[in-house]
Amino acid sequence: MADTDTKNRTQTVLKTAKPPLYKVILVNDDFTPRDFVVRILKAEFRVPEAQALGIMLTAHTKGSCVVAVFTKEIAEEKSNRATEIARDKGYPLLFTSEPEE
Repeated sequence: MADTDTKNRTQTVLKTAKPPLYKVILVNDDFTPRDFVVRILKAEFRVPEAQALGIMLTAHTKGSCVVAVFTKEIAEEKSNRATEIARDKGYPLLFTSEPEE
């Protein structure tokens, strides 16, 4: 009978990496009516009216404001769709997305 040398193997547990997050940013302009901006924020980003007003006013006074944070695909989709809605109504309103630091 041979003497065997056995060692316990350590188990590796793989964790799924979280996808990188992206900010959707509302960029202020001086032409889009405030109530239209609030309507888009409520409809596309599902924020309550009080929060939509706050986002709109912050963008108005500071030049831009983070609306929400999503995965890259959702952030790009929502920012593009909200900008398109504004363009369809003839407004220069702009939403962008960028990586969250």
